[in-house]
Amino acid sequence: MPIYHKLGKIPQKRHTIFEKPNGGYYYEQLFGTEGFVGMASLLYHTYRPTMVKEILEAYSVAPEIAVEKNITPRKMLGFNVSPKEDFLESRTPLMLNNDVLIGVAAPKQSMDGYFYKNADADELLFIHKGSGKLRTLVGTIPFEYGDYLLIPRGMIYQIEFDSQDNRIFYLESHQPIYTPKRYRNWFGQLLEHSPFCERDYKLPQDLETHDEKGDFLIKVKKQDLIHQLVYATHPFDVVGWDGYNFPYGFSIHNFEPITGRVHQPPPVHQTFETDSFVVCSFCPRLYDYHPRGIPAPYNHSNIDSEELLYYVDGDFMSRNDIGQGQMTLHPGGIPHGPHPGAMERSIGKKETNELAVMVDTFRPLKLTTEAMKIDDGKYYKSWMESL
Repeated sequence: MPIYHKLGKIPQKRHTIFEKPNGGYYYEQLFGTEGFVGMASLLYHTYRPTMVKEILEAYSVAPEIAVEKNITPRKMLGFNVSPKEDFLESRTPLMLNNDVLIGVAAPKQSMDGYFYKNADADELLFIHKGSGKLRTLVGTIPFEYGDYLLIPRGMIYQIEFDSQDNRIFYLESHQPIYTPKRYRNWFGQLLEHSPFCERDYKLPQDLETHDEKGDFLIKVKKQDLIHQLVYATHPFDVVGWDGYNFPYGFSIHNFEPITGRVHQPPPVHQTFETDSFVVCSFCPRLYDYHPRGIPAPYNHSNIDSEELLYYVDGDFMSRNDIGQGQMTLHPGGIPHGPHPGAMERSIGKKETNELAVMVDTFRPLKLTTEAMKIDDGKYYKSWMESL
């Protein structure tokens, strides 16, 4: 997260004595990634953040692979995934490679009785339906429809929902997720041509500091297992912190589209990046204004990447027969483009109200058993015309 933020009480100098008002010391923790060269924050705990009382039995959450090597375009009906009570149990992995796992979730209840930490991956949650609060050991972030929540690996959190009608599209990335480099100067500040700026971020607020001893269950995901650790003190015991590594929110509605006289390529919609995939936001925007411009995208070859589109709202102008919560996968190796009639329909149109999230991975995606359950089985034929 290339922006400095702080909450609570911190000492004047890092790695120095920080005394409690009634005696004793606060305990400093470096919360960082990529060894000691990535984004980092310094957290100050009421108790040692290392006190594990017990380790309970672990259980597997490894996805079951149904299609190892895929070249078939597919349409998956995300809203056909049934809601489940628990947040973790509701997470349904659909596609994955060695870099990223992609899935959907429909949790009905807030996280209760345990805390969660992903020790393997940064998480990016897109809130399609629902609202609530992301509670973490470094503060709280309110969220609502259209919000991305970026949660760095190792962050302990709970989610509180305002209702039982929740739909989430999520990614787990084994590489840190950043804002695109071309939007930032050498200091990390977002530049004038960026489609969003630091004012748009939802930063942690209302730091919770719990001075509690007891039994606190933390479920930790690592190597496709959920490990269950019982800690002796409440994990939200931080009295203050500062740095660059922390969760934040960003609303897709605050993405300001980049448009041009002729059709602009997908990178203008880019919102997040890693070395192995990018995430783009397709938002309501004016169409191209060349007098003979074709607003619909041109056919293009997916040779170097897999393209997944998650449809959020509105009428996606390049597709036929698409609804909310559906996903289309356009695998690498074959070209794809607008559906029959979509190019012709777009000519003369002035704007689009589409809302979608796109993930382009640079390595092929495998499909899980759960993905095949919601695959419509006929999407690959949808470009056929009467001959």
